Amino acid sequence: MTKITGENIKAESSINTEKWDGEELAKVRIRLLKGHTHSVNNCQFIQDSHTIFSSSSDCSVKLWNSKTGECVRSYDDLHNSNISQACCLSDGSKFLSCGWDKKFKYTDTETGQCLIEKNHDDFLTCCQISHDRKLIAVGSDLAKSLRIYDIESGELIHELKDFHKSSLTSLRFAPGDDKVMTTSMDRTAKFFDLVSGINTITLEGHTNIVSSCAITYDERKFATGSWDKTILIWDVATGMYRSKGPTVLKGSHEGSVSCCQFSNDGLLLVTGSYDMSIVVWDIENSAQKLKLQGHMGWVNDVCFSADQKWLLSCSKDKTIRLWNLEESDQIPMVLENKKAVGVKVVKCSKCAKPFSLSQLESFQDITVCVFCRLASPEKSWLSYNEMVENS
Repeated sequence: MTKITGENIKAESSINTEKWDGEELAKVRIRLLKGHTHSVNNCQFIQDSHTIFSSSSDCSVKLWNSKTGECVRSYDDLHNSNISQACCLSDGSKFLSCGWDKKFKYTDTETGQCLIEKNHDDFLTCCQISHDRKLIAVGSDLAKSLRIYDIESGELIHELKDFHKSSLTSLRFAPGDDKVMTTSMDRTAKFFDLVSGINTITLEGHTNIVSSCAITYDERKFATGSWDKTILIWDVATGMYRSKGPTVLKGSHEGSVSCCQFSNDGLLLVTGSYDMSIVVWDIENSAQKLKLQGHMGWVNDVCFSADQKWLLSCSKDKTIRLWNLEESDQIPMVLENKKAVGVKVVKCSKCAKPFSLSQLESFQDITVCVFCRLASPEKSWLSYNEMVENS
């Protein structure tokens, strides 16, 4: 598959500037992608954020040029019914999809050839590919099962029937690919250890369906979003949640929380909701940083770009939105929210742009913003890892 890069792009589409609730306080640059004819259920940055991957209830998967917003390829009629979830390898070479037709498909993006297809006796609600590209995990509806397959052979490795007491709503592989985290309509989240083959952790605390989950790259924090309109942050590295409980993020969403994802550095969490809003949370201060509104239907999925300059969202309104966060620390609404929780703002020693002092509370020698750190990974990540060991 041809990689979509800046060199391939002849002209960049115009950036629409719109005002949401709060007028000037919430002004964010956006790009709007249209092409799906039904609810867009998943969205993802691939190929170093040059390409966007999406799936929809219109039974199609599409690839988009993130610079122009143009749909560059569409895979139509992959399933005979709604695609409940799909995900793509980071290099864009292959993707996985599952749906209400009770099957999952693993497809070569370049040729469109189906490499693995498995039929089940139940609706499939969620699916994921492991980071090392060796395993496929799928979750089901009425059977409440978790199944793990070997990608190379297509063979079933683990079959856990009635893994939850009700339908599985989401699943993720841990960054180390040694466990699978699942959420369910039974109001719990579980950790399945792939080495021992047993359920090691069951998390209870929500008062309604747990719809989604996310974990930081260092596997320290685990987040769950729920129809009870809250997000719980679990300290799974130390197990502190056992004695003190999880940290609760609430008050920003007026509807059920449908999706969540951590930023690469773990300092931010983005959540989407059936109230049609998106919230970016400051995890260090357990406070809302920014609220984005504009979708005309339920927000089904959200995703940060690798450099955290862009936020991706998709909705039941049939659209995908790209939100530019590069100047987010200078948006009046963000500054007002930081003042409200007593967070100081300092200037980055490298680019001179303001960023939150909360980033310095645990890591005393960081004096540059996240964008400058990500631009020099060999330096910033070394400093980050050293500080994690000392924290």
